[in-house]
Amino acid sequence: MAARRQSDVSAYAEFVAARSASMFRTAYLVIGDYQLAEDLLQESLVKVYVAWPRLQDVAKAEAYTRRIIVTTAISWRRRRSFHERATDELPETAVPDPTERVTGRDKLWSELHRLPPRQRAAVVLRFCEDMSEAQTADLMDCSVGTVKRQVSIALGKMRERLGADFVPPAPDASVVTP
Repeated sequence: MAARRQSDVSAYAEFVAARSASMFRTAYLVIGDYQLAEDLLQESLVKVYVAWPRLQDVAKAEAYTRRIIVTTAISWRRRRSFHERATDELPETAVPDPTERVTGRDKLWSELHRLPPRQRAAVVLRFCEDMSEAQTADLMDCSVGTVKRQVSIALGKMRERLGADFVPPAPDASVVTP
């Protein structure tokens, strides 16, 4: 493998420094777990670094990285081992606290987390990342119609599960919390 040009390494380092916080937000919203989002971002940035010399237009590196984040997250969620989680409490002894109230944001987040990977990615990209249907379709490597269908089905499921009396929380700039 040929040595990387210093200009490629510098351009990549500048890209990571400037855009990694935004990319982390996308990774967190897509995968739903802070530590897994860090791993997802790291793995995605490694893939971008490997492909960096082949990128025709470095200005499209962010879109390319988001696409890698989404496809890698979908791939991870398909693995059987992804759904295995360590817990501090055994399921048979865990008793939910009846006095604990669930906030609207927690309910919304929970329902978003229950969606299948492609539906979740479509909702996150459309509404959390505020991307157009065309941009979302491009990142997900599908048609605009597929994005519309995935979003429609996902929102229908969420409405059904949350009920008619659910009032969504006001938009908040601090969506990502560790």
